[in-house]
Amino acid sequence: MQERAVWVATALSGFILVLAGAFGAHGLEGRVSERLLAAFETGVRYQAWHTLAILAVLIWRQRQPLRGQKLVMGLWGAGMVLFSGSLYLMTLTGIRALGMITPIGGVLFLAGWLMLAWASWRNQLNESEGR
Repeated sequence: MQERAVWVATALSGFILVLAGAFGAHGLEGRVSERLLAAFETGVRYQAWHTLAILAVLIWRQRQPLRGQKLVMGLWGAGMVLFSGSLYLMTLTGIRALGMITPIGGVLFLAGWLMLAWASWRNQLNESEGR
């Protein structure tokens, strides 16, 4: 059941990123500064990459469930909310203080990638030791 929720959340993230990308390209141009538009587009780009990355881990998990995969996806999901979400809100509201949240999301992205490396490394060690 929990796995289904991650699939649904990832699909919704894909929907939101396409919607946000279209809105940024067609609804924001000329309405916000170039700097804010670039920030919004950065949020879309990072959400896109991490949505695809979560899909890859979900597929990998179906073939080979490993400890750490859920944490990877959770870190990336939280990273998307904080990183991309703060950039979206900052652009739409003009509240620049929201930009202070963005680096927290970036750290969560980085932590997710490190956790992915650890989970992969740990699996390789267990396989070579016959576990």
